[in-house]
Amino acid sequence: MRFFKQWGNFMMAGAGAMAQWEIENAKSIVSSRKKLLLIGLMIIPIILIGVAFADDIGPALPDLLGGKKAYSPAFYSLGIFLISIAIGVGAGLITGCIGAGGGFIIAPALMSAGIKGILAVGTDLFHIFAKAIMGSVIHRKLGNVSVSLAVVFLVGAVLGATAGGVINRVLYEINPILSDAFITTVYSLMLGFLGFYALTDYLRSRKAAHGGDAHGGSEGAELGALCRNLQDIKCPPMIKFDQDLVAGGRQISWIFLVLSGALVGLAAGIMGVGGGFLTFPIFVYVLGVSSMTTVGTDIFQIVFTAGFASITQYAIYGFIFYTLAMGMLIGSLLGIQIGALVTKVVPGITIRGFYAMAVLAGFMNRIFALPGKLAEMEVISLSPGMGGILNTIGIWAFFIVIGGFSVWVIGTFLMNISKLKRKEA
Repeated sequence: MRFFKQWGNFMMAGAGAMAQWEIENAKSIVSSRKKLLLIGLMIIPIILIGVAFADDIGPALPDLLGGKKAYSPAFYSLGIFLISIAIGVGAGLITGCIGAGGGFIIAPALMSAGIKGILAVGTDLFHIFAKAIMGSVIHRKLGNVSVSLAVVFLVGAVLGATAGGVINRVLYEINPILSDAFITTVYSLMLGFLGFYALTDYLRSRKAAHGGDAHGGSEGAELGALCRNLQDIKCPPMIKFDQDLVAGGRQISWIFLVLSGALVGLAAGIMGVGGGFLTFPIFVYVLGVSSMTTVGTDIFQIVFTAGFASITQYAIYGFIFYTLAMGMLIGSLLGIQIGALVTKVVPGITIRGFYAMAVLAGFMNRIFALPGKLAEMEVISLSPGMGGILNTIGIWAFFIVIGGFSVWVIGTFLMNISKLKRKEA
């Protein structure tokens, strides 16, 4: 029981580190006229081609990309572009206000909107990569990156991301429904564990009658028994790290770094996430890396893991929806700015409660979609009507919670503009 408690605690801390990275990226982009101009130029093809020629190129484009039926046309319509912006705003509000990476709602939201799972994963990865490259804040964190640690870790991450991409594509080739069911199951397990842990943490914090920091998390710098045991295994070459934080530094065998990277890369390749929610607990709780080094290395690996996976495992196979990716990028930039400001006028305990609700909404969305997909594959016996009803319940529950949260955050922002201006002054 203690293991799961600590693991959940570190996953929340990892989500917080990921959110902080996204917030810094967003601030870097919106504060630069050149980057905003670049985004404007990247939108032009969507507006011109999507509005003027979507009906003409829509039926033909999948054949140009190989005849697969997973993806919608890369330039589809103004409507789907606006929907993607709304999804990005919701994810950005969660990231900025709650202080936890909002990317976990993107794939469920896209799948609920009718996008195939493999396309949602590839598009989400591309959106993360585009944001990372445009943000260009990685150089600010290089002081906290152990280069040797990061390079060896990325060897495993590349292997894992490749495996994740291959698994998704193979399952899709076998049966698109099987691919959706697999991605849905993975999301259900991850969001279920994290959601119920977050709810328990919120109730415990509320009972203790203190709000805490919404963006806080366990630092986890102390070595546990597992960390010490792994670091005592001498299988050269040994990778040294934390020389500036611990006398003599620490070291661990390259094998454990490669295996850890493979697990993070696998999750990124399958789920379409940066992997930050796994990197933090693995580094701190399993490998014994200090939280300072972990945060910097996590940012480093996200850029390369997301970039490698999105391009080599999805983009070249046509599993990226450019219109969606750009819409989510724009929406998240707006949402993050508003959400980050709202944290200045809302108690931390309230925000933590919303975090639990948002994660559980994503869990309900995927778990209610799963029976219908299993029934379509004839794994379980369930009428199409009942499967559709369950799926609809999950969709409505998800969008009501995320939509309600978004309305609350934006409303709170508008009602406190004058107070926020005074705080800034």
